[in-house]
Amino acid sequence: MKKLLVSLFLIFTTMAYAQENKTIETTIIDMEKAALERWNHGDPSGFLEISASDVVYFDPFVEKRLTGIAELTALYNSIKGKVHSDSFQLIDPQVSATDKMAVLTFNYVSHSGSEVNKWNCTEVYRLEPDGKWKIVQTHWSITQPALK
Repeated sequence: MKKLLVSLFLIFTTMAYAQENKTIETTIIDMEKAALERWNHGDPSGFLEISASDVVYFDPFVEKRLTGIAELTALYNSIKGKVHSDSFQLIDPQVSATDKMAVLTFNYVSHSGSEVNKWNCTEVYRLEPDGKWKIVQTHWSITQPALK
């Protein structure tokens, strides 16, 4: 009887953990899609709203790491209204999560007329004390860049 109870406990605990991870995965991907939707219409502030104050940021168009929301805000303000895409795809998003941290990876493709841009992205999210997920680390890279 004791083994049965332990087995049932483990099964229900595993099921609860799997369901919680699915909820985290859905939440993170939905947040990312909403921010990208705004980004593709010239509004990068969607990412500022979901970034933590201590966020760090890398992409191939900045010389060094940006540290903190103030530096990220300065970058995004400089490109506000300049980024537009007709459509985009978030390809094969994957979330690996614990109860307080989540790593989102995906490939991103945007279309502007006949121009196609392909990117890789990794973002680390942290569950804040207020119960909201915030980005604490972003890394963008160009998919298969032309090497010199």
